[in-house]
Amino acid sequence: MMGYENQGHEEAHLYATPAEMESLVLTDNDDSSHHQSQPNHHHPLSSSLPFAAQIPTDDDHLLASPSFLTHSQSQSQNPIPNHSSSSSSFKFILEPPSYADAVFRSFDGDHINETNGHDSSSGDLSSSPPSTVEYLSISVSDPQKEQDLANSLVSGGNTYVTYLITTRTNLPDFNGSEFSVRRRFKDVVTLSDRLSESYRGFFIPIRPDKNVVESQVMQKQEFVEQRRVALEKYLRRLAAHPVIRRSDELRSFLEVDGRLPLVRNTDVASRMLDGAVKLPRQLFGESVGGAVDVSEVVQPAKGGRDLLRLFKELKQSVTNDWGGAKPPVVEEDKEFLEKKEKLQDFEQQISNVSQQAESLVKAQQDIGETMGQLGLAFVKLTKFETEEAVYETQRVRAADMKSVATAAVKASRLYRELTAQTVKHLDKLHEYLGAMLAVNQAFSDRSSALLTVQTLLSELSSLHLRIEKLEAASSKIFGGDRARIRKIDELKETVRATEDAKSCAIREYERIKENNKNELERLDKERHDDFFNMLKGFVVNQAGYAEKMASVWDMVAEETIGYAKDGS
Repeated sequence: MMGYENQGHEEAHLYATPAEMESLVLTDNDDSSHHQSQPNHHHPLSSSLPFAAQIPTDDDHLLASPSFLTHSQSQSQNPIPNHSSSSSSFKFILEPPSYADAVFRSFDGDHINETNGHDSSSGDLSSSPPSTVEYLSISVSDPQKEQDLANSLVSGGNTYVTYLITTRTNLPDFNGSEFSVRRRFKDVVTLSDRLSESYRGFFIPIRPDKNVVESQVMQKQEFVEQRRVALEKYLRRLAAHPVIRRSDELRSFLEVDGRLPLVRNTDVASRMLDGAVKLPRQLFGESVGGAVDVSEVVQPAKGGRDLLRLFKELKQSVTNDWGGAKPPVVEEDKEFLEKKEKLQDFEQQISNVSQQAESLVKAQQDIGETMGQLGLAFVKLTKFETEEAVYETQRVRAADMKSVATAAVKASRLYRELTAQTVKHLDKLHEYLGAMLAVNQAFSDRSSALLTVQTLLSELSSLHLRIEKLEAASSKIFGGDRARIRKIDELKETVRATEDAKSCAIREYERIKENNKNELERLDKERHDDFFNMLKGFVVNQAGYAEKMASVWDMVAEETIGYAKDGS
């Protein structure tokens, strides 16, 4: 340290103006032991020229932003120093690029692009996969605000946002290879509802939430961009599904221009109202004994159109849980039950790992920011020591501080890039955590279909018991009881309708079981491949960036090896 007599002069320079700070540019020495091998009077810092030298570019472009490369090239072409170039280079050191500005080169050579919902080698829709491979590429862009003229009483009162959905494919199910349509979020909701009804038992990706409150709290543009990204991910996941990608619903959504041809769901309130209107006729026998409509048993009762069926299934559910009698039919697929239990454990484990991954990303980000602040502090200290240097040892120490500052800035950049690579690879954990919602929904379809079958079987048993009692009572009367005979005929008609509904419900249940089986096999295979690629990319990048960081500090250790010799 400098003597006490210079303390006041030091303090006068501790708080340099921004212009003075920006005029400082750091550099690495080409020769790590330059200040040791050369005489002291030849040390770069002993020169009477202003201390202005640039940080050399690394052979890896990860360490240099485009602005810095431009600055380096301009200096090599024009060696005359100027204040503006020094300022821009120093600003580059003080303000490392953000994640969005950094140029990343993954050590595993993986570049993100979503074709068929998976990563591929190019991020441009204009470059399609080979024609021999089936592909379905979807992008969502160009959000535009439009007026809702149909539902607005005042001109300009209601507005909504539409998105341009561009599709490129070679699938024969589509009528072209490239087409675009504009859709609003309400159309996505309709698509999701149609798929949920038509493909029960499949692991259908969950659509993004409506987030009405969030849209009001966040800035409009920020919310629209977040929704655009979410919609693009959702549609790409649908495109990755081997069955959904060929569905008529998705094809119409992507291909048919103008108004969406899919029929929208009636809202819950309207369905409940329809069910309430129909309930008295069912209770008082105006319909066929309250029998379930065959066309409705393929859908869950919670839709609300048939309140009597809803009440019956609720009663059956309570009986299954609390009644002493065994249900007429139960889930007997032991293999499925074992897989279901394992997936529940998997969901818990993946949730824990996902939380730890978030902690890791936060820790790496904090280290990178702290390392950058350390580099900035050494930059300021180097400037102070250089300007106030009186003894040659101070100049040598300033050169070593400059090396530490350079290494800290480089390490900060590497941590930023490593964090981005960590997010890219470990994001697969979050994807699977979201996929478990689709898995649980498919299992819920199965449970709902089984409950419908159980309810219909219980209903048939009850009807047969009533018929037996009426027949026994009617047989005791000579000539029969016409009222009882008429009631028996009505009950037999109800039995026939219920038998038809039961057969349809059993077929639907078996179809859902088969869908579950196929989806579980697909999930096992994809999980193996996805987790292998995730772990490979994560480990390779952790090792690669650790090696780069070690090389940065090894260079500083070589440049400061003189301290170890002096100490010995």
